[in-house]
Amino acid sequence: MAVPGDPPNGTPENIGGGDDEFRPDEYRSIVFDEDFVRAARIQEYSAQERMGEHARAVRSRSIWSGAGSGGSRTASPGRGARQGMLLVLLIATAFAVAVYMGLRNPYVPVPGGGAEPLASTVVPLAPAAVVPGGKPAELYAKSPAAQYRVGAAGITMPAVRRTQHFTDGQVGAALSIAKDYLVQSSLDPDVLSGAATRPVRVLLDPDQLAQFDRSMTSPSGDGRYAATGWLVRFDSATTVLADSRVRVSGTLGYEEVAPDVLQLTTDHTFVYAVRPASATGVAADGASLFTVRRELRLRFDREDLTARRAELASAYVMAGPQDCSADPAAGFRPLTAGTGPTTVGPAASDPYASGHPRRAAGLCGVLATPPPETEPVSPAP
Repeated sequence: MAVPGDPPNGTPENIGGGDDEFRPDEYRSIVFDEDFVRAARIQEYSAQERMGEHARAVRSRSIWSGAGSGGSRTASPGRGARQGMLLVLLIATAFAVAVYMGLRNPYVPVPGGGAEPLASTVVPLAPAAVVPGGKPAELYAKSPAAQYRVGAAGITMPAVRRTQHFTDGQVGAALSIAKDYLVQSSLDPDVLSGAATRPVRVLLDPDQLAQFDRSMTSPSGDGRYAATGWLVRFDSATTVLADSRVRVSGTLGYEEVAPDVLQLTTDHTFVYAVRPASATGVAADGASLFTVRRELRLRFDREDLTARRAELASAYVMAGPQDCSADPAAGFRPLTAGTGPTTVGPAASDPYASGHPRRAAGLCGVLATPPPETEPVSPAP
């Protein structure tokens, strides 16, 4: 008798009872428990989830997936949310590292600030004997300046060697600027007469120009605003040059005082043949020598070297013969030939001495008159 659900013609041959017959009891030992299912790497979405935003049939069971307690499952966050969390984490980590490094290695800005003001000292030297007079060539031949070179040739350069932070080219540039400054401030006829200041001004650091300008227009012997601290200038109302060929001798040295500062030290003696401004014609033979010893410190940074300018840090100047009562800040007033001693001091200062000369102890010194060379040599014309 047929049972409902059986095929109408009965069970086909070779179906059932054979080796391929399905036997449910044989697979009861294979059990997919709940822990096994939860540990699966992929999981099929439910029918409701597949109808929503998900197009795939399965989802990843990564560590980012969430599972509710008590065996209930929750949908895992989307890929965009996970990427956003990663991005936030990376930004927070980078910020923390930056703060930590900033505290461990704080940035120290390069010291700024402009050039310091010039500190100058100008000391007049009074004659210790009667001021000799005569023709310039004869006066030079009888003085220690007989073997001095003429003009810029007397400003000789040292050997150029690089320092720790400055190349030999930069050292050479600093020496060249320093020589230009000495030439313009000590040998230029217009500067010496007080007719011009620009040749010196253009070589100075811009931060010192206000001090320089005030020194030229309102000179003062206060150590800051002496015109003769910046340059050599004669009082044109009383003195003129008797010979344009100034005798010069001295040294130039340099050293690196900071990684970005090169300092040059100049020490030169300039000997001028001068005469009273009122003397003309034959009276011009009544010339006398006037000696100026200048010790300068000039500083350069890399910007100064590029712009070909200098910072004049200090100047120590001794000049004579002069009357100690005269203020040399505005310009020098040499004592003329035949003038006798006006001051008696404790120790004489020799501006011709090599090395560091004895500096005057007060506001005025005594000009030492060293003996002339035994065999004076006439300077080159």
